[in-house]
Amino acid sequence: MLAMFFWSFVVGGIICVIGQLLFDVAKLTPGHTLSVLVSAGAVLGGLKLYEPLVDFAGAGATIPITSFGNALVQGALKEADLHGIVGVLTGMFEVTSSGISAAIVFGFIGALLFRPKG
Repeated sequence: MLAMFFWSFVVGGIICVIGQLLFDVAKLTPGHTLSVLVSAGAVLGGLKLYEPLVDFAGAGATIPITSFGNALVQGALKEADLHGIVGVLTGMFEVTSSGISAAIVFGFIGALLFRPKG
């Protein structure tokens, strides 16, 4: 179990270092960095390389934003097998809708509770 914590920390840290390097070295904006990491997770998921990473690192691979890209692709592929091209369009939102809804709701609550510094 201690090894799982260690590898989760290492893999999650590597993903974060990649994101920080995109900010500092490549001078990408936060939006561009987010897009690159989500796209990287989607590509790895489409190539069936992300699930072995999740099995190896656990939360170190499921918590970072790359897992959102993986979830989009996995949902689209699963529903495409069942419903064809319509499944591609609906599957990605079916799998990720609870996370997107939670982000909207908690963002709204945060906006009500706290004042911006601007």
